[in-house]
Amino acid sequence: MSAPPVLDFKSVTKAFGEREVLRGIDLEVAEHEAVALIGASGSGKSTLLRCADLLVDIDDGDILLDGEVITDPSVDTVAVRRKLGLVFQAYNLFPHLNVLKNVMLGSVQGQGIPRAEAEEQARSLLARFGLEGREQDRPDDLSGGQQQRVAIVRALAGKPRALLLDEITSALDPELVGDVLEAVRELKYEGVTMLIVTHEMGFARDVADRVGLLHDGGIVELGPPSEVLFAPKQPETRQFLRRLLEAGRM
Repeated sequence: MSAPPVLDFKSVTKAFGEREVLRGIDLEVAEHEAVALIGASGSGKSTLLRCADLLVDIDDGDILLDGEVITDPSVDTVAVRRKLGLVFQAYNLFPHLNVLKNVMLGSVQGQGIPRAEAEEQARSLLARFGLEGREQDRPDDLSGGQQQRVAIVRALAGKPRALLLDEITSALDPELVGDVLEAVRELKYEGVTMLIVTHEMGFARDVADRVGLLHDGGIVELGPPSEVLFAPKQPETRQFLRRLLEAGRM
């Protein structure tokens, strides 16, 4: 039998009051696969990631991690979050801790890794992402792109089963976007499983194995980037891409 997908969303629904944000989402993310979610603001992309990380409770359906339901109320949410690495739009680094301690914190306190081992791992990851020599700096001493790379390193330090990346370039100045996207490209080449919310269509084209368009709380089209971005079948996808083209964002 083939292995189950790393992440599996089954008929997931979520409403905030009278507003239904997710409408029966079905999506599988296989081992080593990168799936990019695109769509207009308010279409439910970020909510879906937060549901996967159990920051938001779903109303119906199930989310599975490696074949195990994680949305049952009896599940240990902390244990689940240790298996997933969520990187937000905002860097969410601790301003009073230096870079090294930001990266080590989860490994030492959350996973019980010995401090020496966690430090060695953190230094290796920071060097890999071009941050060697910045270990003692505070987050405010870094550029936005550097802070976002630290956030990615911190997520990777927990050796997650999947990375959840939520518009990680949206808060960056244009000249800083490239470094962050290149870091994620390297993760893709290494086979890291990723579910990515992005407004960078070029990035989705280059990195994703599949691209899904969310519209009005549902995935209306899902497939290879060459099809979804360049030969879309659904009118909602064509309209979304046309608006991006008119805005000069493609």
